[in-house]
Amino acid sequence: MRIGELSCATGLSRDTLRFYEKRGLLRSRRLANGYRDYPWEAVQWLCYLRSAQALGFTLAEIEAGMPALDTAAPPDTTAPALHMALTNKLADIDARIAGLTALRGELARELARPGAGCLLDAQPDTIA
Repeated sequence: MRIGELSCATGLSRDTLRFYEKRGLLRSRRLANGYRDYPWEAVQWLCYLRSAQALGFTLAEIEAGMPALDTAAPPDTTAPALHMALTNKLADIDARIAGLTALRGELARELARPGAGCLLDAQPDTIA
């Protein structure tokens, strides 16, 4: 399928598809006329890629995990790798939530302080 067809099938722009191809996340072959030709499996792969991004995975993380996502590999070899990636991402999200919770607490304490909101009046050693 050509790039316009893939764009319509996935809802991704042609520029995005070219970007993914440049990064090595998407493969095509060139036809004699120079047009890109994508396999039908590209639609499924791009849906997976977008789902992974929605779950918080970066393109670099997706790229690093690509060998584990090889559809030719037996599922019993890819499932543990995917499980570990999801487990690690959950731990990362939990750590970010803990950091944001701590930041929220600091902001709430600052707002509860008399005269809150004027950081110019704060002592230099109290500003982190």
